[in-house]
Amino acid sequence: MLALAGAPAARADESGAFPRPAQLEAQVRFWRKIFAEYSTHQVVLHDALDLNKVYGVLDFRQHVDDGMSDADLDHLQRVETDIELERVRTILLRLHTLGGATDGLTAEERKIYDLYKDDPADDRFLQAASDKRLRSQRGLREKFAHGLAVARHYWPEMERIFREEGLPTELTRLPLVESCFNVMAYSKVGAAGIWQFMPSTGRRFLDVGRAVDERRDPIASTRAAARFLREMHDNLDTWPLTITAYNHGPAGIARAVRELGTADIGTIVRDYRGSAFGFASRNFYAEFLAAVDVAQHWQDHFETLPACGIPSSREVRLERAVGIEVAARLAGTDRDTLADLNPALMRPVTDGKCAIPRGYRLRVPESGRGFEVRLAQLGAESDAVRETAPHRDGVRLRTAALTYRVRSGQSLEHIAKHHKVSVAALRKANGLGKVARLKPGQRLRIPRST
Repeated sequence: MLALAGAPAARADESGAFPRPAQLEAQVRFWRKIFAEYSTHQVVLHDALDLNKVYGVLDFRQHVDDGMSDADLDHLQRVETDIELERVRTILLRLHTLGGATDGLTAEERKIYDLYKDDPADDRFLQAASDKRLRSQRGLREKFAHGLAVARHYWPEMERIFREEGLPTELTRLPLVESCFNVMAYSKVGAAGIWQFMPSTGRRFLDVGRAVDERRDPIASTRAAARFLREMHDNLDTWPLTITAYNHGPAGIARAVRELGTADIGTIVRDYRGSAFGFASRNFYAEFLAAVDVAQHWQDHFETLPACGIPSSREVRLERAVGIEVAARLAGTDRDTLADLNPALMRPVTDGKCAIPRGYRLRVPESGRGFEVRLAQLGAESDAVRETAPHRDGVRLRTAALTYRVRSGQSLEHIAKHHKVSVAALRKANGLGKVARLKPGQRLRIPRST
């Protein structure tokens, strides 16, 4: 059962599993400000290697107050940020040209010059002006606060899962870094859900298909994340390395340890120069520490948290396939609420074009007692699967029959036995010959059992 929002935050790190090297303190401070101080309508201009070096902060909040549209505001922020980055670059290049001379510097030039007063390198300003060093970062305060409100609804169950796996519960704060706990988050490269599983990794632990994508389910994906993190920790031994590997990949972190001859995360962040070990990887552990800090002491940063709007729910494993309209009716709710409680259900299911598959762990409102009894009272599986849904013109259409996605190593005999149908009926329903081979991911139509 999921607890209501307002559950207590995880305990502080009493085990010493998450050390805080002095080399990372500037990064941790920077990310605390990004998460809890800077608005999504503020942009911080900074050096990518030394996060103590902040050149300035662009503030667009007045445009929000003036009613500018989100699209126009986003465009303005990108344009103005690019212009300002080039202006800072020009100052850095001018300082390099001056070769350390300070006569005639403007107040802003002097401010940037002083940021590097402890750096003895002759080319320090030239290096800082490079594309790899000069960077901008939008604030996340509003997104983080909303994510924190949603996370606090799920954390009790997530922490229980991690305790069962023998893992520190602080690790349940990682989704705040990965996605700001946005259940529907998708990345440009195809990662999904609060834990941002890629399809290939997700399929190792979860059902990722056309009807169901468990990467989007906070609890199912948390079970997968616990297994994945434990697997990486078994190989890397320390949690700072494991957390960094969650972003960079375990092979890359193992390579960093071999090349530098150390497992110290502070040394690796400072000295490792792997081609793929960029800004995100170097900062991931520091972001995690900052997220833990803000989550644990959220009252110091936010007066209140927004309402998450998620009703209390419980999980029911479906013993038969059922359409979403029927499921909502049996749960005493509506289709939209049921879809919101089950973000793993994809559009074909939520639109009523195919059924919620058998075996799916359906989350129903806590108030919807008696769901299992009412589901069991349905006449036949076909009544649940082939529910009718209203067409936009009032004509009632029949939705698709039950289908099944083949998993690696499965045979027709295994699938037929699981669904209590004959192999012959399964072959006939799918037009398969006697020598037909199944492929992982292949969809099979499951005929009505007799």
